[in-house]
Amino acid sequence: MRPVDWSRVKAIAFDFDGVFTDDRVWVSQTGEESVACSRSDGMGIGLLRQAGVQMIIISKEPNPVVSARARKLALEVIQGCDDKLPEFSRWLKRIGVSVEHSAFMGNDINDLECLQHAAVAIAPADAHPTALAVADYITHKPGGHGAIREVADVLGAALLVQRAAIPS
Repeated sequence: MRPVDWSRVKAIAFDFDGVFTDDRVWVSQTGEESVACSRSDGMGIGLLRQAGVQMIIISKEPNPVVSARARKLALEVIQGCDDKLPEFSRWLKRIGVSVEHSAFMGNDINDLECLQHAAVAIAPADAHPTALAVADYITHKPGGHGAIREVADVLGAALLVQRAAIPS
């Protein structure tokens, strides 16, 4: 793992399944899907927003569950995305943030290109070994159980220190 300069991060993109969730899905007899998300991760999203960090969810699977959670957290979302890297790059360009100031949090092989492209690659503790191998930061918490909040706390603390060091 490379040393992480959290104070440079101005934008972070998240995968959904395995990051916001524990990568499990419940399917009812009628085919309706549901997942569990951590409320502390939701608080983490709010903290990142207050710190001025721009955020997006980029998800492979189009799913109403992803849309509902993104809407609840007031996050932009791109779904049905087989190739995440072009979407990640377009988003960074659109919001005016260079890749040197970006982070990506993902948990599986379809996140590898984005993890390798971002300045800071983040993986939940229970991510696939290939994601863990390229991560600059591996959370202590697993996906869906506070991993995003952990990142928010670490990143938020670094941004506070950075702001305190800037003379007014």
